[in-house]
Parts: sequence; C-alpha cells; structure tokens
Amino acid sequence: MTPEKLRSIYGAPLKIAEQKIIDFLDPHCISFIDNSTFLVLGTSDGENIDLSPKGDPQGNLAIVEDEKTILIADRHGNKRLDGLFNILKYPKISLLFFITNVTETLRVKGNAVVTDDITYLNKFQINGKNPKTVTKIKVEKAFIHCGKALVRGNMWDHNTWPKERPIAPIYQIIRDQTGQKVHTIDQVQIEKEYKEEIDLG
Repeated sequence: MTPEKLRSIYGAPLKIAEQKIIDFLDPHCISFIDNSTFLVLGTSDGENIDLSPKGDPQGNLAIVEDEKTILIADRHGNKRLDGLFNILKYPKISLLFFITNVTETLRVKGNAVVTDDITYLNKFQINGKNPKTVTKIKVEKAFIHCGKALVRGNMWDHNTWPKERPIAPIYQIIRDQTGQKVHTIDQVQIEKEYKEEIDLG
C-alpha cells in the first residue's frame, strides 16, 4: 500500500474535515472538556504506543488552565506508569475526550510534562485526597470528531448493552494468560475493591 493508492481508495477529504482543526481551545472545546468524565491518553516512547483510559467526576477529569493548556490528574492505579514514563522520554501526546450519551468526541494533540507541584495537585483534590501527579499539556491541535463511530457501535444505546458481563473477570484473564496466582476471580469482589481503591485516592 502506498499513500497515493490509499488516497485513491478513499478520495479527497471533505473540506470541512480539513478546515476544522484549530490550534487552541475555543469555548466549544472548553465546554466539551468541562463536561467530560472519561478520556483516552495516547503516548509513545518514540517506538511503542500506549493508550491509557482515565476517568474522574465531571470537572475533575481535566482542567483548562488557558486556551493553550490542559491539566490532567493521575491518580492511584497499578503503578505501571507506562504513559508517564513515555511522556518523560517523548512528550508528544494525543487525547480523546468522551461525554456520556454524546456521540461526538474531542481530539486534542500537544506536548506534555509531568509535575508533582502541590499547586497543581491541589486543583484536583477530591475528598481531601490529591492525585499523585498532574500532566500539563500544551495544545497544538484540537478538533471535534463526528459521531458516526459511536453510533455504529451503539455506544450509548442501552438496549444493545449486554445483559450480563460477556468476558471473564480481569484476574481470571490475568491468571489464565500468565499463570500467576490471583487472590480472587469473583467479579463482585473485584468491583468492591475498585471502589475501595478509589476511596483511598
């Protein structure tokens, strides 16, 4: 496959799709971020690519510091730190913001740094607990993405959601894939532990 052949298969991009990219956060982008509770953070070490899901209550997922700067908290997790280590080595990142029951998404690209400055940590305090670090992103590109993918995937159509969990519990998957001993494969217990870990910050 060549770039020329690929373009011939799909044809020219729509003019509106080419022209919708801006290099700052306008009021629509800010409104989207303010109402989002879930995003996917894309990072790279220059060779490998990592995608990390992040969720927080509305208003705490990300803070727009100004039209060129977004702040994102990193809270207690599995301590792998794949994305954070990537940023230290290669600061280019991509963000994909979601709003529940909205089919469009917001895409943002820029350069990131990781900080443990208490001034930034305090901005994301929940129930008296601060995140471990904050990622500060300088925006280079931002644009709204049409909702066709989420519509095709019935993302927010609860009538299509599975009535029961369609996959095994996470620790059963890890046990089967790696042979590691795990402390539980009970989904109810796992969900309880998720909640307890969130409460601990």
